Amino acid sequence: MGKILLTGFEPFGGEPLNPSLEAIKLLNGETIDGSEIVSKGLPVVFGEARPVLEEYIKEINPELVISVGQAGGRSAISVERVAINVSDGRIPDNKGYQPIDEPINEKGPVAYWSMLPIKAIVKSIREAGIPAEVSQTAGTYVCNYIFYALMDILTEYKGIRGGFIHIPFIPEQAVRNPGQPSLSLEDIVKAIRIAIQTTLSHETDIVEAGGQIS
Repeated sequence: MGKILLTGFEPFGGEPLNPSLEAIKLLNGETIDGSEIVSKGLPVVFGEARPVLEEYIKEINPELVISVGQAGGRSAISVERVAINVSDGRIPDNKGYQPIDEPINEKGPVAYWSMLPIKAIVKSIREAGIPAEVSQTAGTYVCNYIFYALMDILTEYKGIRGGFIHIPFIPEQAVRNPGQPSLSLEDIVKAIRIAIQTTLSHETDIVEAGGQIS
């Protein structure tokens, strides 16, 4: 049986929970198209999250890795297109470190493209009645850091695909953050499941408009 590694993050920024971790925990042990989901948490700490992720990949030997992160303020499931080689923290990480314009890998490329069929995933999630979009930026915080680190790690592996998905707040967070959009945890779990199913059934992406003007 193949393995699928899902990662989510611990809470940060004063939030008591992180929906990325809550969502992937609900998928742990589930089987999709003959592959078992293994869900793991990551620290919101620059420098520490990469070796933890790398150890998970070595231990599990997955065919697919999808990292999931919280993006408060976004209203849709955001399937990320590109990871950029810079960390620029708007706030300190969970150990108080706040990098400013630091390369993630001084010898690495400027950016990495996602290996996921991003437009096929967005289309499938929308068809299930859940808002979804292709995102052109994963930010410059720990989410982008781990997205870049994941793609960097996977250059050393053959046959493992990977990428990153941002999710909105869940309603109980929106109550604490008035005016911020949210999605139910149920819909987030459903969307991640669809993303996995779509990736396993698409070796290549579909050709469909999914860009943004600004």
